[in-house]
Amino acid sequence: MSIKSDIEIAQEHTPKRITEIAAAAGIDEKYLEMYGNYKAKIDYKLLNETAAPDGKLILVTAITPTPAGEGKTTTSVGLADGLRKIGKKSAVALREPSLGPVFGVKGGAAGGGYAQVVPMEDINLHFTGDFHAIGAANNLMAAMLDNHIQQGNALGIDVKQITWKRAVDMNDRQLRHIINGLGGKMQGVPREDGFEITVASEIMAVLCLSTSISDLKERLGKMIVAYTYDGKPVTAHDLKAEGAMAALLKDAVKPNLVQTLEGTPAFIHGGPFANIAHGCNSVMATRMALKVADYAVTEAGFAADLGAEKFIDIKCRKAGLKPSAVVIVATVRALKYHGGVPKPELNSENLEALEKGLPNLLQHVDNVKNVYGLPCVVAINAFPTDTKAELDLVEKKCNELGVNVALSEVWAKGGEGGVALAEEVVRLCEEPNQFSFVYEDGASIQDKLNTIVTKVYHGDRVVLTPNARKQAQQLTDLGFGDLPICMAKTQYSFSDNQALLGAPKGFEVTVRNLKVCAGAGFIVALTGDIMTMPGLPKVPSAEKIDVDENGKITGLF
Repeated sequence: MSIKSDIEIAQEHTPKRITEIAAAAGIDEKYLEMYGNYKAKIDYKLLNETAAPDGKLILVTAITPTPAGEGKTTTSVGLADGLRKIGKKSAVALREPSLGPVFGVKGGAAGGGYAQVVPMEDINLHFTGDFHAIGAANNLMAAMLDNHIQQGNALGIDVKQITWKRAVDMNDRQLRHIINGLGGKMQGVPREDGFEITVASEIMAVLCLSTSISDLKERLGKMIVAYTYDGKPVTAHDLKAEGAMAALLKDAVKPNLVQTLEGTPAFIHGGPFANIAHGCNSVMATRMALKVADYAVTEAGFAADLGAEKFIDIKCRKAGLKPSAVVIVATVRALKYHGGVPKPELNSENLEALEKGLPNLLQHVDNVKNVYGLPCVVAINAFPTDTKAELDLVEKKCNELGVNVALSEVWAKGGEGGVALAEEVVRLCEEPNQFSFVYEDGASIQDKLNTIVTKVYHGDRVVLTPNARKQAQQLTDLGFGDLPICMAKTQYSFSDNQALLGAPKGFEVTVRNLKVCAGAGFIVALTGDIMTMPGLPKVPSAEKIDVDENGKITGLF
């Protein structure tokens, strides 16, 4: 029997009209802005005009990712469906996929198998145009900045200290470092420049952390885009740009409502990467899910050392959110990879390698329980090649840490395969909760960095290059020392070296650059060779994507 692809499963499904999904969630039609029959934007006025109490917030995170895959979004969707199967009112809040990974390595990001959000083709491509609006606002800012310099540079902007880059939502390494303004006096002032992928733009972070249109505009105005010759920051407000940017974003800031294959409401909104940004869907989408459901499931990008830490230290801190429980997704295959098994050999039972790889999972579990202070469950995303001995070993090691394991079969069975996980999550939501941030607001930039490296990554210390030390002092002098930290680090290791798998010890993390995102309200700490503009692989996913004469898309997965 051939296994159907994700897109085949999605295309064979008949979704409900989005008005039905909204009505079942208790969303009045006056808040709906329709985008066809199966997508809608929800007016943010709903958040101020509803008296509904907040439900429980469940965070889905994962072990350190591997080429074997973990299935975090699939688990999030299946858990939300599983909660409905056991009679709970649930919703899921997720990030929007970026076109870069869709056409690059990862493919789509709308779940998989029978635990998907639909319409998956729309969600993975243009959706409701949010990313295009963010890119346009970003590039308007760039155009106004360069125009100001061309028209006499009244603010005294130093062209060697421009921090704002242009953006495009595509993996295009050719644009990382460019020289523009060539061609003569009327074509602009020549300077070095570069592009970031749209999801790395500060505007993406600003949109995801904003609580209203006025908050959005205020945050946009605070964004630092350059420095003057005497080292003073130049903001978007100084260039009178925030009003026009907010006008471009007035619809993009409204959360999008779609549905899972089983008709569970799904809010999909915003999409910052978790290795170079804060990696969570928008605050407004999460708040809407909490208002319409008793259990709101959300995910944070990559592993619990990146996405979950930023979810807690940036999103929860800024938005006043408090999770009730955490799900840590793992696969037996990925744990064997952390234990040294090459990808082609992961389908064979190997208890020795599994035991060697398990410390990665156990370190994430320990962090969630003892650093973040949250009750958690390990969800083993089931594969047909998993053996009983392997599953028993994972369960035994987790139980020794006082954490239960639930087998998640949502890819194959949808919500029915998530019932055991849902029941454990409901139980955990009633457990004592010692939720805490990793570091205090008032700690110095270096102390915050050191705390993350030692408490979350379990490294020896952070090392700041001379350049980063200088930047830390400058940012402190400018009044940004109290801001939270957004670590830009490889997702493939607890350390800043992606080759160190498992749970490495005895390493240092080197921060080479610190950049303030004053609108988003955090400081980005760049480590390793993290880049804000990815490139396409040798064989990009785009080569397999096609559309027929009826407009039916194939090759998305």
